[in-house]
Amino acid sequence: MKKILQICAIDTSVEALLKPLIDSLTDSGYIVHNACTDTGKFEELTKKGLHMVDIPIERKISPLSNLKSIMKLYSLMQKEKYDIVHVHTPVAAILGRVAAKLAGVRHIIYTAHGFYFHEGMSKIQYQFYYSLEKIFARYFTNWLLLQSREDYELCVQDEFKAKESIIHISNGVDIHTKFKPELIDSKVKSHLKKELGIKEGDIVFTFIGRFVKEKGIFELLEAFHHLKKNRPNVSLLLIGDILASERDQSSYALLKEMLHDPAIITPGYRKDIPELLSVSDVFVLPSYREGLPRSIIEAMAMGKPVIATNIRGCREEVFHGENGFLIEKEKSSELYEKMLLMLDDHHSRTSLGERSRRIAEELFDEAKVIHKQLGLFHRLN
Repeated sequence: MKKILQICAIDTSVEALLKPLIDSLTDSGYIVHNACTDTGKFEELTKKGLHMVDIPIERKISPLSNLKSIMKLYSLMQKEKYDIVHVHTPVAAILGRVAAKLAGVRHIIYTAHGFYFHEGMSKIQYQFYYSLEKIFARYFTNWLLLQSREDYELCVQDEFKAKESIIHISNGVDIHTKFKPELIDSKVKSHLKKELGIKEGDIVFTFIGRFVKEKGIFELLEAFHHLKKNRPNVSLLLIGDILASERDQSSYALLKEMLHDPAIITPGYRKDIPELLSVSDVFVLPSYREGLPRSIIEAMAMGKPVIATNIRGCREEVFHGENGFLIEKEKSSELYEKMLLMLDDHHSRTSLGERSRRIAEELFDEAKVIHKQLGLFHRLN
């Protein structure tokens, strides 16, 4: 019976990103342990049957702390004798692979949910992180799994590894039993609208994510305030919150001021995402950088048109004029124009949303993504 260690930075990643794969591996007879930082989710995840190992892992380069994490991971691997180590998230993936190499783990797998380097960086920054990813892929990784097709094509073209060791797995959600419009009945929608304070007849634009600059939150708020001046029947549903780290930034006060509007609904972090999307009309994600954003896939699966920035990841999910629109990042005026178009054109909202659902079924079925990964695990001896 093979033993697998999954490594990521924090427990919320296990809950939000890895649990379906972990459950499938466990159901297939594997022993799966999960190492990450306990931020308060360990008890809940343990009750759900997951084996959690608390190893503090910082999400930034911090030599002393990073070295401590490597040594703790190494000790864990030496003790448990894992057959496979599967790493996720940028810094945790590097530390986990160093520890696995030192421990002599036979199979080291890295899933890149989206490379840290991106087109918006300076040439020096880009080259540094690009080189780091390439070195670790080539010398510390046996199998490289990419969610983004653009990342996959780059790795093949630039020979990060032999082509047969690079696999495009995509990303996905449960489109059959969770993210499916027909599963949400009218009573649930009505109750939720009342709870959130959504007025009858309002067109609801929805955003899911951290309230940080790189997610395009300021452009979204600016575009929405402009939109509301011209169209009173509009609401903005912001699912997420301001990170504690943002409170030390000069932007925090401005963000709080911009959020102070009765038409802006901020319910915090929620787990009832399918239900919240069911009372939404348009999904918006004006990020500066992404991997292959799950939030867009969730919205597509719920049959919503999407407005997103023309960046890696987003343009693999949103096909301009087909299931939504792509805009240039940091362009609040362009975002406003597309939001206004969606607000005024019921027919377009409906047809683009229907196409979103079909694309989700074709390209972003979580079951297919997991099947690809299970196929690799089954082949490893």
